[in-house]
Amino acid sequence: MKKTLILWAALACACPGIAQKKHFSYQFYGFVRGDLFYNTRANQAPVDGNFYLYPLDHDYDSRGEDINATPNGSFYTFTTRLGIDMQGPKIGKAKTSAKVEVDFGGFSASTTMLRIRQAYVALDWERTRLLIGQTWHPLFGSVVPDVLNLSTGAPFQPFNREPQIAFTWRTGRFSLTASALWQLQYMSSGPEGASENYLKNSCVPELFLGADYRQERWLAGAGVHLISLKPRTSSTVTDASGNEQRFKVNERMTTFSCEAHLQYQAPSWRFAAKTLLASCLDHTALLGGYGISRIDPVTGEQEYTPMRHSTSWVNLTVGTRWKGHLYAGYTKNLGCSKALVSDEKYGMGLDIDQLCSFNLAFSYNLPHWQIGVEYVPTTAWYGDTNPANGKIINTHSVTNHRILGLVMYYF
Repeated sequence: MKKTLILWAALACACPGIAQKKHFSYQFYGFVRGDLFYNTRANQAPVDGNFYLYPLDHDYDSRGEDINATPNGSFYTFTTRLGIDMQGPKIGKAKTSAKVEVDFGGFSASTTMLRIRQAYVALDWERTRLLIGQTWHPLFGSVVPDVLNLSTGAPFQPFNREPQIAFTWRTGRFSLTASALWQLQYMSSGPEGASENYLKNSCVPELFLGADYRQERWLAGAGVHLISLKPRTSSTVTDASGNEQRFKVNERMTTFSCEAHLQYQAPSWRFAAKTLLASCLDHTALLGGYGISRIDPVTGEQEYTPMRHSTSWVNLTVGTRWKGHLYAGYTKNLGCSKALVSDEKYGMGLDIDQLCSFNLAFSYNLPHWQIGVEYVPTTAWYGDTNPANGKIINTHSVTNHRILGLVMYYF
């Protein structure tokens, strides 16, 4: 990390000279962020516990004590962020720009590492924009919760950045966006665990089509998303004699999701909401995945059925310098359209029937500072999977209480 900071310092010193190039301009930005948190039990929380999602189920030991009912907490600063926006010379009538944004939230076996958050180039005409590179997934969208937790509303709000080619067309108050996306840091689940291979072998990128309408303080929109995965390219089958045989298979799982969002922005308060019918969106930090609906007895080739979830959130913030944040999210497992023929399922949170969370936060905000505290109770209802429809039955609840302290310095 020391070498990385030296590199950025050298780049910052060099930029005044570089910026003298004709028609180029550069603007650095970022923040230093510290998160102090405490949980009453173990949780599904990637990024070393900073990216909080939901409480884990009971895990009883030989004496009937819940191993996961163990408090935990820590303090981290590795989500500190550095970025640069660049404006370049025109190409014909198109304005050119680029962005590079990094933080220290990449993980090796022993320490945090510098990672790319966003890296793209863009061409802007009067009514259209072409973006090529890595940036926010369109399901993350233009309406996002205002909370203190790093998870930014997940697992009810999609959270993902992917390499993509995105085209936006604007006319009056309307804008249309079409995107083709490929996976890299946020990956779908499957037989190999989380991997980009399922989309890579599919040869079909994720596809998104959405529309937004803006009028003064209002913003409303909707979108539809398609994902097509190839979970396996070969299978291994044990015959009656106990010998293993391998077969090339042609498997595919294709499904759609849709979303709608709304926001009202007043001078001293803001209301926002989003709802999704989510299908196989576990790579966007939502509950979801897929199961097996058929297995060929000879070759072992499998057919799949996606698990569907209804997920929604609402968010209200009041104030400017002293700000109150209220957020509520709810997810319901709707099951699948075909019966399951195997206990094997791929995804995140597929043994959860319902998930409910509330965020209550207060923050003090200055032009370059934010200091706040947040309380987040989250309850998950775990149970057994009904193979006839994929729904969760025989449920019991598990609750975690999370307290977060945050300090940020923006520049």
